[in-house]
Amino acid sequence: MRVLVVDADGRVLLFRDSDLGLDPVPHWWITPGGGVDPGETDEQAAVREVLEETGFVVEESDLVGPLATRTVVHGFSDVVVRQDEAFWVVRVPVGEISTAGHTTEEQLTMTTHRWWTRSQIDAVAPGDPTPDARHEPLWPGAVGLVLDLAQGWSPIAAVLDLGTVEESTVPV
Repeated sequence: MRVLVVDADGRVLLFRDSDLGLDPVPHWWITPGGGVDPGETDEQAAVREVLEETGFVVEESDLVGPLATRTVVHGFSDVVVRQDEAFWVVRVPVGEISTAGHTTEEQLTMTTHRWWTRSQIDAVAPGDPTPDARHEPLWPGAVGLVLDLAQGWSPIAAVLDLGTVEESTVPV
């Protein structure tokens, strides 16, 4: 499950993540989100992940979506992960985030964050490895599309199936 956290200025929060098992260490930018715990709904997981990863308190009723789904395969230096993901958008006030809820692994691998404008996101074509001066990819590549889906969304809107994609530091 992925959540696009959008502030009142329309910027999207992304974290810089890494695969510490490789040399040189690759980096990429990701949205908040993660796994759904046993007994949790996607909505409950989205609210929990936003709190843990950003410090923002949101309610299920604040979530827009699900907007899209996909299956993603991540090949990393230590594991290959295949997961089904649903995409949500949530709007938050402009403000500082807290990473106090990050797991030990997230504290090691997610070293920084920044708010991206829509034009910065749109400048990165899906699969383009050069979203900024550091030449780091943006995963998921469909961030702009998901933002578009959130405009005028209604609970009866169809959920877009983005299919199966690979986002890997070590191709699978």
